[in-house]
Amino acid sequence: MIESPDSPIYTISAAAKILGISIPTLRLYEKEGLIIPYKKESNQRRYSPTDLNRIRCIRDAINKDKISISGIRRILALNPCWDLMKCTVEDREHCLAFQDHTKPCWAHNHTTGICGTKSCRECGVYTNSATCDGIKRSIISGTINSF
Repeated sequence: MIESPDSPIYTISAAAKILGISIPTLRLYEKEGLIIPYKKESNQRRYSPTDLNRIRCIRDAINKDKISISGIRRILALNPCWDLMKCTVEDREHCLAFQDHTKPCWAHNHTTGICGTKSCRECGVYTNSATCDGIKRSIISGTINSF
């Protein structure tokens, strides 16, 4: 059986080994709101091949482009989730992700509006930003659509 690129198949230790980073680094990325690992009922983290690609993009931004974790969070915060989700003006007025530019929408605790009932890990805003190119396309699309 062929696994989907979104199937959470790697444990945190396997993901860390594949990526050549430490387990605490993966936990830091989660704490900082850069990634959302799948969690089993036992709270054990699992990572998909898509998650590994996202982490590689983060690592490249840190190591090659010298962007800090705070800088990456701000770049991800520019992703126009309100446009991608087709939020109403009223939803935007009450949305922390629309008002805040310091962290990505999935790092906010959404309790109302369209996002109040969605799983951020499954949301198109999060899945579309799984690669560096996906992030760029989302930001460009939102910029073009806002004019």
